[in-house]
Amino acid sequence: MSSLKEIKTRIASVRNTLKITSAMKMVAAAKLHHAQQAISGMEPYEAQLHTILTHLLSSQQVMERFDNALVADREGFTMQTLPVKGDAKRVALVAFSSNSSLCGGFNSNAIKHFTTMVQNLRDHGFLTSDIDVYTVGRKITDAARRMGFQPDAHNDLAEHPDYEGASALAETLMHSFVEGTVDQVVLIYNHYVSTASQPSMNENYLPLVLPRPEQSPKATIPDTDSYCILEPSGAEVLQALLPKVLLLKIYTVLLDANAAEHAARTVAMQIASDNADKLLAELTLQYNKSRQQKITAEILDLVGGLQR
Repeated sequence: MSSLKEIKTRIASVRNTLKITSAMKMVAAAKLHHAQQAISGMEPYEAQLHTILTHLLSSQQVMERFDNALVADREGFTMQTLPVKGDAKRVALVAFSSNSSLCGGFNSNAIKHFTTMVQNLRDHGFLTSDIDVYTVGRKITDAARRMGFQPDAHNDLAEHPDYEGASALAETLMHSFVEGTVDQVVLIYNHYVSTASQPSMNENYLPLVLPRPEQSPKATIPDTDSYCILEPSGAEVLQALLPKVLLLKIYTVLLDANAAEHAARTVAMQIASDNADKLLAELTLQYNKSRQQKITAEILDLVGGLQR
């Protein structure tokens, strides 16, 4: 049985740990609140941009004059379409994680999903040299280097997501795609659903998947030429709007992954605090029992000495 001094030392250590986990939970909860506000403020703007984009694409005249290398023109190509050797000779993966630990399975899930994606690409005939890796977050950067990649790291964006940094990354990806350096770009990140759920997911970024005019429901999306006037032309407006949508997508994913990180850390620190409370109660009970046993033993020794 442990001595009273050892138990007392463990109690003090657990109490100090409890103070740290409680403080980290409060900080993560505050950051999560700000991240949720940022996402809620971004969603209406992004939704309206996509609405305008869909309305423009509903016009047959606009589509006939529209030509852009960023848009997918493959049959059956969707947001979840994975790269296949032949369709794409070179692929870029953009993976997101956090810079620090103590956030439960957030980083391990992101790394596992990234590893699975790389393995799927290799199974489809891609070599390591055929895959360009862009990373946001120190943890995923280190994991990519261990796998033999030389990632283009943007670790500062993981802790402090900002539109300028997201724009720079998006412009780099668009430039590589338009120049033909890569044939497809895939985003890999943890999606914030709720405080208890941050599933890992992959999403096609380039080429951009847009609905065809014949796929747009006429009941809900009127013909563009019949409800608005476009200057200078619908095709030119669409040409200018597409880069903004792509820039916004990277920024939205940054905010999404950042919120998922803070949610995961809040839950992890709450669980750690609960475990510390439970362990503290067990150690306190053990300390009291040991102390009582020691007092009882001393009383028995005194009584035995008096009887002699």
